[in-house]
Amino acid sequence: MSVTLVPPSAAPTTVAPAAGPLDVLGVPGEINLDYAATAPCARTAADAVAELLPWYASVHRGAGALSRRCTLAYERARQTVGDFFGARADDHVIFTRNTTDALNLLARSLPPGTTVVTFASEHHANLLPWPRGSVRLPVPADAGGAVRALDAALTELRRAANPGLPVLVAVTGASNVTGERWPVSELARVARRHGARIALDAAQLAPHAPVDLLALDVDYLAVSGHKLYAPFGAGVLIGRADWLDAAPPYLAGGGATQRVGAGTHEVTWAVGPARHEGGTPNLLGAVALAAVCAALADADRAALHEHEQRLLARLRDGIAALPHVVELRTFGPDAPRVGIVSFVVAGRDSAEVAAELAREHAVGVRDGLFCAHPLARRLLAEAAARTGRRDLPPTAVRASIGLGSTREHVDRLLAALATLV
Repeated sequence: MSVTLVPPSAAPTTVAPAAGPLDVLGVPGEINLDYAATAPCARTAADAVAELLPWYASVHRGAGALSRRCTLAYERARQTVGDFFGARADDHVIFTRNTTDALNLLARSLPPGTTVVTFASEHHANLLPWPRGSVRLPVPADAGGAVRALDAALTELRRAANPGLPVLVAVTGASNVTGERWPVSELARVARRHGARIALDAAQLAPHAPVDLLALDVDYLAVSGHKLYAPFGAGVLIGRADWLDAAPPYLAGGGATQRVGAGTHEVTWAVGPARHEGGTPNLLGAVALAAVCAALADADRAALHEHEQRLLARLRDGIAALPHVVELRTFGPDAPRVGIVSFVVAGRDSAEVAAELAREHAVGVRDGLFCAHPLARRLLAEAAARTGRRDLPPTAVRASIGLGSTREHVDRLLAALATLV
């Protein structure tokens, strides 16, 4: 399956004929290799928003035809997104702003005394929201090491803590720094064996591979729409209802209540997703996300994966052939990955490299520590030790690919890197 870059209607070019739903919008001449931060907008998301805009009105509380249509669109979007990610019949599908928002919502919903176990390799969104007393495991050397470390940590927790207190394991599906995939199913089996629940940060995995709660046997799933080709400010938290229904509302306000009395504390809160969706919801974001989920569900995901893996292999092989460029990695060089590669250019500041790539070559990448400071700093130190180089910069450059990426894009980046000596 091929995916085409479709210029926006405002660009001084014509739209490619017979644009497919998963074609992405872009500006001719500009190469976007920063998908891991924000993916471009899929045609299906833009079309879904454009179709609904004339009907745009309130959701859930209006009696007019416009409001009824928007309410239906919003709830259909919830169903579509839930189905796409394999939500169980008793799961809640709660719309949020993004993965960070979703994981903060889950953190606010934990029963008292919950211990959260994470790895130091997580994105800040899966490091910072959790309560004091949480356990942060060291970065493992490989996927098997992650499974063994979690097993040992949960064994120790059950010995040392009150066995009646809940435990939540919070892990990523794919690293936003290296693209390496984590052994989610194996980690879930370990969590189950110890009576713990597991939450999956699927922000980087979902755009590249099917993600199914039931198949992976995870309890909670957090996703960002803006990384899944629906950049309209919506994310989602899907998962077990009991903790979510027992927790105070994430946002206290209209829509989260069943009844408000005259007294200060006379409030009966809603149950279900509404409990945590106070205020006017992001209707357009929900509809855009659902449209992309529906299009991906109909697509040949195996063909998309194969195309991406060919581009990824070409990018990594090209980087390995450049003596002054060093790739960062957590696991071994052959570990399964999604389309994300971070690297450093010896003797060059990463921010200057990114700026030069944009200015001189029209290639957009990212530089920094990628909101995963503990992991990125560790990988930079390991790269220096592995190569014996003392001229590696303190931050990195990240190139990430997805729908709309082509062999030409990868080759343009590699050619540009070859000049940065």
